Amino acid sequence: MSELNRGTSWLIGLSALVIIIAGLKAASEIVVPFMLSAFIAIICAPFLAALRRRGVPTWIAVTIIVLLILISVGSLGVFVGASLDGFYKELPNYKIRMTQELGGIIELLNRFGLHVSSEQLRGYFDPSVLMQVVANTLSGLGNVLTNTFLVIMTVVFLLFEAADFPEKLSHALGDARSSLKNFKDFASAVNRYLAIKTIVSILTGCVVSTWLFILGVDFPILWGVSAFFLNFVPNIGSIIAAIPAVMLAFVQLGGFAAGLTALGYVVINLVVGNIIEPRYMGKGLGLSTLVVFLSLLLWGWVFGPVGMLLSIPLTIIVKIAMETNPKTHWVAVLLGDH
Repeated sequence: MSELNRGTSWLIGLSALVIIIAGLKAASEIVVPFMLSAFIAIICAPFLAALRRRGVPTWIAVTIIVLLILISVGSLGVFVGASLDGFYKELPNYKIRMTQELGGIIELLNRFGLHVSSEQLRGYFDPSVLMQVVANTLSGLGNVLTNTFLVIMTVVFLLFEAADFPEKLSHALGDARSSLKNFKDFASAVNRYLAIKTIVSILTGCVVSTWLFILGVDFPILWGVSAFFLNFVPNIGSIIAAIPAVMLAFVQLGGFAAGLTALGYVVINLVVGNIIEPRYMGKGLGLSTLVVFLSLLLWGWVFGPVGMLLSIPLTIIVKIAMETNPKTHWVAVLLGDH
């Protein structure tokens, strides 16, 4: 009987999970801006706490943070928007160049006795479709900026709430010392992870932009921004970020430049992923490669490109939350990479 009850509980839990995911997908227009706002608020929370410790009133501290966010988002929007417009204008030329470069590769293969027809190669590798996928993905990321006002207002309310939440929790639970300690440990771990990850991602984006600028690849700022965002996705994010830049270098400057572009991405991500991040972040916050892949598929399907970008930080937050509770520690172990 107990086994039957346990099976029924698992079935009810899975059914509830499916319903929740379906509801999130249906409400994605509301949930996505809120997720983005929560992500920004968590990153800004340490700055808010530092300003308050120096005696700055909460409303002034929040105003300073919001102004910095507006300046950053505005500058990013100007650069990315201009790069996207230029990319769309050049897209037909890139498609033509890609076809021409593939024709040269086909001739080279035929000389070595590997007879491949252009129709057969395009059936497996359509450059027009690939370049359009790149354009659509970048456009999807750019559309997030249309909800700037909603995102900023939500961040403001979240920061005000975060400033008073420990006091509220203390009054709500009475003797809440253990709960406050768990909450502070959890918040500290999340803030530390996101702060370090954000700084490392900014460094990655700047180095990528500089390297592509030196090589002469078009729109280096755009690819640097893509590297910044996709650096939040471990294991495969760097590969996804490198593909459009390498393709563009190939059609614009030839195979040698594409090889140098790919080499630059490999070196940058080896240094960042194997030296810098483990040194400052520790090795306990990694995720299983399977978990990363499934998270990308699931949240990308539910929320689109923004869901793919935020899925890994949110999964890391869930992992940290599971680690703070002894009853759910086994879930964190299953999510981890060791």
